[in-house]
Amino acid sequence: MNKILITIILVLLPAVSFAAEKSCGLIECDNVNIDLHDQASLQRGARLFVNYCLSCHSASYMRYNRMGKDLGISDNLIKKYMGFIPNKLGKFNAGQLMKSNMTPDVAKAAFNTVPPDLSDVARSRGADWIYTYMRSFYRDNTPSGWNNVVFPHVAMPDVLYAMQGTQSATFKTAPDGAKEFDHFEMIKPGTMTPKEYNSNIRDLTNFLVYMGEPAKLVRYRLGIYVMLFLAVLLLFSWLLKKDYWKDIH
Repeated sequence: MNKILITIILVLLPAVSFAAEKSCGLIECDNVNIDLHDQASLQRGARLFVNYCLSCHSASYMRYNRMGKDLGISDNLIKKYMGFIPNKLGKFNAGQLMKSNMTPDVAKAAFNTVPPDLSDVARSRGADWIYTYMRSFYRDNTPSGWNNVVFPHVAMPDVLYAMQGTQSATFKTAPDGAKEFDHFEMIKPGTMTPKEYNSNIRDLTNFLVYMGEPAKLVRYRLGIYVMLFLAVLLLFSWLLKKDYWKDIH
């Protein structure tokens, strides 16, 4: 009986894990199309990250030149187009780690917490979570003036509100008395249409997924050569087998 129960649990565990991954706080996660072959998307996402996220969040497992090599961005272009913060230092080095210049003391004073390193956020949270979270900020009576239905009472303000626009959130009360999210209402439109902003966040999410495991791109490149090698090996193996068995067949 115990063996049967354990077997059932093991069979159902992937489905339970999948359901848990789909949860995004008060709402369900939206699906995002991640494509690490889309180099243009990764480049746009890198620019967004460096110019809007790196002010507070570090990516201390990544170097500028490693990112540039993987994504086809030269050191000069990194310095020219990804430089709100790095260029202000006056000592930009393409080989340096992608670290925030905000000290822990300043971060604690500004946000009452230290912003986490985002090197592995896509691996810990998932791409769908990030994509939904970055589109779910709304105005609220919090110290920062912002809240998020995916991460209620988060200390992070909406740094991309000028692009998305300012929105409010409407909630309803469930039969059991629990608070449920109903819908967003746009207060002031941003510089982008919803479709353009969603595409922007998809690029940012795509980049964060790449940054969580840069070796994926290397494996993709090596995979082509491995498949070619296996195809040639298969041909020679078939010829060898044919030669060994020629007297029988």
